[in-house]
Amino acid sequence: MDESMYRHSGSAGNSVYALLKEQIISLELPPGTALSEKETSVRFQVSRTPVRESFVKLAQEGLVLVFPQRGTKVSLIDTGLVEEARFMREQLECAVIRLACTNFSADWLAKLEANLVQQRESIERHEGRRMFDLDEAFHRILFEGCGKLATWGVMQQLNVHFNRVRMLRLDTNPHWNHLYDQHSKMVEFIRGKAADEAERIMHEHLNLGVADLNVLRGQYPEYFK
Repeated sequence: MDESMYRHSGSAGNSVYALLKEQIISLELPPGTALSEKETSVRFQVSRTPVRESFVKLAQEGLVLVFPQRGTKVSLIDTGLVEEARFMREQLECAVIRLACTNFSADWLAKLEANLVQQRESIERHEGRRMFDLDEAFHRILFEGCGKLATWGVMQQLNVHFNRVRMLRLDTNPHWNHLYDQHSKMVEFIRGKAADEAERIMHEHLNLGVADLNVLRGQYPEYFK
């Protein structure tokens, strides 16, 4: 990601915070990585104050741990928080997809279908990070199309912990056709107003990452709390 884009958008503190958060979720900054105020300020060409503020905000979200006089580290993945995030997403997303089956407009369906086209292209090009972003965009479209964008925003506050596991799964298992197939079925069921089937496939979809959690912990024990 282009760091200069963040340096020139909004305040320095928000810019540093946004980029650090993105790098933590994408695992560019893996769990356990030591973070230095001085090195971060040099890297982003800002003073230490916005870096310090960013560390505080990230600590409030549980993404970094700040140790007075000892430094800051990217937090290890807390499986308890991952499960809470999955539980929250399951409750809200199953409700939203049922709602979509009753009142999703043709325009919003077209947005989902356009997203699917891009997912297929990403799979063919082996673009794991883009596939992750398109997966997120697909689910956001569901909420926005149902008039629940504020709910999506609230959900994202806890979703950061779930997303690190999702990213790790995508990096470990580059066979993303199953994700695409599930998304395609969701669109099919929304179009056919088949709420029960849509909810079932959403439930399966949101349990994919957690189903592999033990495998991921075995492969990357240093990443987990």
